[in-house]
Amino acid sequence: QVQLVESGGGSVQAGGSLRLSCAASGGTANIYCMGWFRQAPGKEREGVASIYTGGSSTYYADSVKGRFTISQDNAKNTLYLQMNSLIPEDTAMYYCAATRGRLCRAPGWNLLSPAYTYWGQGTQVTVSS
Repeated sequence: QVQLVESGGGSVQAGGSLRLSCAASGGTANIYCMGWFRQAPGKEREGVASIYTGGSSTYYADSVKGRFTISQDNAKNTLYLQMNSLIPEDTAMYYCAATRGRLCRAPGWNLLSPAYTYWGQGTQVTVSS
């Protein structure tokens, strides 16, 4: 069983930056993809960014391209999300996710929740204007 613990959320003004971290433990071998998702009040969970852990392939939602960067430190079993030029619309609970399945690399599935098996509890990001 994989455990994921997010940290790094907080409140920031528009234009600011935050870096989220996700520490993975408990059977991290063979994790195929990891990703960041977010859910704002009254909205469905949406994929933000994902990464293929075996290489350098990354995927981003159009809404965050050029502003967010996903990265991983395999030695530390940690996933990161660097968020720059934050806007109020980025306000949401951010979740880390992981999977051992291969569906996460299928076309169109990179940022879809059903492709991921393990989820963290989330960290809140609030961006004020």
